[in-house]
Amino acid sequence: MNATSTGALLLCRADPETVRPLAHLLREQMLLARAGEEWSVLVPEGKPWRGEGARRDAEEQDAEPVDRVLGGWATALAVGSTWPVLALWWDADRAGFTLAAGFRRPVGYVWLTDGTPVGEDEAMRTFAVRLGLDPVLDVQALEELTRPDPEGSADARLRGLLAVLTRTGLTLPAGLSPGESADRLRSVAAVQRGVERVEWAGWRDAVRVELDAVESSRIGPWVRGPRARAVAAVQLAAGLPLLLWGARRRSGGWAAAGAVLLAQGALGLAYERARAGAEAP
Repeated sequence: MNATSTGALLLCRADPETVRPLAHLLREQMLLARAGEEWSVLVPEGKPWRGEGARRDAEEQDAEPVDRVLGGWATALAVGSTWPVLALWWDADRAGFTLAAGFRRPVGYVWLTDGTPVGEDEAMRTFAVRLGLDPVLDVQALEELTRPDPEGSADARLRGLLAVLTRTGLTLPAGLSPGESADRLRSVAAVQRGVERVEWAGWRDAVRVELDAVESSRIGPWVRGPRARAVAAVQLAAGLPLLLWGARRRSGGWAAAGAVLLAQGALGLAYERARAGAEAP
């Protein structure tokens, strides 16, 4: 690798339609493309990480290394989703990956430019478990990447990692390869079939994305729809008499409980009406 070969990829084990809403919340311009039947790839359009070389402006010097930036993105995506996120990164000195899955602690591994492993072997086994890889064949292939290889290199190690993941359906578009510069990755991703640009559209759209995510989750029927309206109606029906009863008996606790039920019921119905109005043509 040379001083211009800093690059990064985010691999999400979900289709682009599923990845798109959460990717908006990263507040970064990225290109989103399909990477196999069950995978998507996010390619950063910018370079919000610390660059290489002796001449760097003050803003770039204050930036974080590429591994920290990608690790943060992967963690943010994984916490808000049910699918794992794999961040691949490389620069002039090292290369590695970070796997984030839910609220569990991310796991990662690092190689020096010449392919020297500097990670912990246990990380590879954890990596295999979290991605549901074969505990024998795949783990053996991953453990080979943690052993010294005089003819190896850091980007070759990452390509070996990706080769193992092809058995999970991962197929990166040609040209999106470890060791390429960020500019090269961006230009290759931009011409892929079905690629789309993901960018920050403001907090209003971010809130809408979050609401859509909640409504499509397991608790969605209790947030919006017939079941949610029924719950709101029950809260209103129970809250009003409870509030009046508490006020008549001068019981602050019961009055407060009634007020809370009334507020929740009113908010539930208001939310239902607001969302319906927002979707109306």
